[in-house]
Amino acid sequence: MVRLRRRTHARSRNDEKLTVLIVLVFGILVAPTAFGQGVLDVVGQLASGINDAGR
Repeated sequence: MVRLRRRTHARSRNDEKLTVLIVLVFGILVAPTAFGQGVLDVVGQLASGINDAGR
């Protein structure tokens, strides 16, 4: 017999917390609120700073 599906591995509690945090952050970014726009600006500045540092 050939197994068609990969065996799934148990996730650590830290992985689950990180996943929840990422989902919440993206939810805030998508929300059309002033707070969401502020977070979007901060994340954008951080990303451009990291990008510029890599050059």
